[in-house]
Amino acid sequence: MTAASTPGPRDTTGAGPQDAAAAARLTAVARELAEAAGAVRAAGRAVTAVASDPALLASLGRSPRSGLRAAGALARGLTEPAGLGHAPDGGRAGHSARLAGVAARRGSLAGDLAATALRLRIRLCATRHAEYGAESPVRRMLVAVEAGLPALALRILREDVRVRSAGHALAALAPAWEEVTAWHALTDGNPFNDAAAWHTVTGTRVQSAPPPVPRPRRSPGAGSLAEPPDGVFPDGLDEDGGICAHLRNLAALGPGRMLTRQVTGPDGTTRCLVLLPGPEFVLPRTASPEGLVAAVAALGCGGSPYTLAARHALRRTVPDGMPVALVGHGLGGVTALHLAGGPGRTGRAVTHVVTVGSPTGSGRLPAPRARVAGLAEEHDLMPRLEGRSPVPALPPPPCPSPDRLELAWTDPSYDLPLCLGAEAYAQSLDKSAPEARDRVDELLAAYRGRPGKTAVHRLPGG
Repeated sequence: MTAASTPGPRDTTGAGPQDAAAAARLTAVARELAEAAGAVRAAGRAVTAVASDPALLASLGRSPRSGLRAAGALARGLTEPAGLGHAPDGGRAGHSARLAGVAARRGSLAGDLAATALRLRIRLCATRHAEYGAESPVRRMLVAVEAGLPALALRILREDVRVRSAGHALAALAPAWEEVTAWHALTDGNPFNDAAAWHTVTGTRVQSAPPPVPRPRRSPGAGSLAEPPDGVFPDGLDEDGGICAHLRNLAALGPGRMLTRQVTGPDGTTRCLVLLPGPEFVLPRTASPEGLVAAVAALGCGGSPYTLAARHALRRTVPDGMPVALVGHGLGGVTALHLAGGPGRTGRAVTHVVTVGSPTGSGRLPAPRARVAGLAEEHDLMPRLEGRSPVPALPPPPCPSPDRLELAWTDPSYDLPLCLGAEAYAQSLDKSAPEARDRVDELLAAYRGRPGKTAVHRLPGG
């Protein structure tokens, strides 16, 4: 997805035009440093490939003097501070040399450039978030990060977690979460977590599939129920038809359910709107961090009971060929992305997917020509559990695809865990991000009309 727009009150610290201009210059410098870091890293890999090429070793026998000069120049370029620093990488020999350099605490030019770019991007957060500029634990921790003191930064974070709880501490850090964790990975002396950090530096997504997670056992016949558990419930739905109304209906649905509603749009075509609150075990007030991560991993593989039951309910309820729009909150958004993975997944034509406060990691390709939109308040850590943030501190270059859109904003009144709920997201969109609300309403305009047959399905929670 693209970080195409970031509506809402970005200048929560009251930054004026001069501050905005300074932030723009800092953004440009950080981007150039990140690009330079990627180029230097690629150069190190290219030089390593040449230095370890058997043809170079074979040439030493034919021309020892020239061969030794060439080998010496390559070695100096790969290992000396005046060259690329300690930059061997790639292949078995390069990997072994890199590990040896890490053990000897040898730095590389690419790593220094990347760490500097990340520190600049962390500083950019202070231009949008008042809590980053005040004297607070998160500010003191970021000062330690900028000073290159990972041990002190980690100690401040642990103390903040002990005093205020993990939820509040992580929410305050969430806008710069990717940059802080990537910076720590590059500077902690552990070479085995650098790959994920480089994805943050370069603005790319991890393409590997999530690790397999054991699927919970289900009783025979477990699945979605076509009949509503409460026949009166559909009468109390918000009929406005906008994204905020959908979020209020998601909050009313509660976890472990799914709603399908046929809507006759302005053009007279009947379409189906699907609301996915997510499985029951991810309530913010009850879920532990370990359980939450396990839930993300389980839904990430596309085989959770909730996802399978939602797919079954769609096949039973939605007529074949009827256009479908999926709106999911939290891990319901992850399910929506799985259901939109092509006609073969549900047998239905998914035209739109809207995720709210959801992880939107890679590995799930929506149906051809499907429009996808992701919404996230910047203090919500949930969208960041699969990797890169929807809208990081330094957005990557725009994606050429017009069918993908990500919108993020800052709500200064965030309060955990309440701000993670669907109804709180609706209030935040109305108050802090009306532009994002209007863009999504425009995207779903065809699904705004006269409501028809509605069904609420009770799905297994995992």
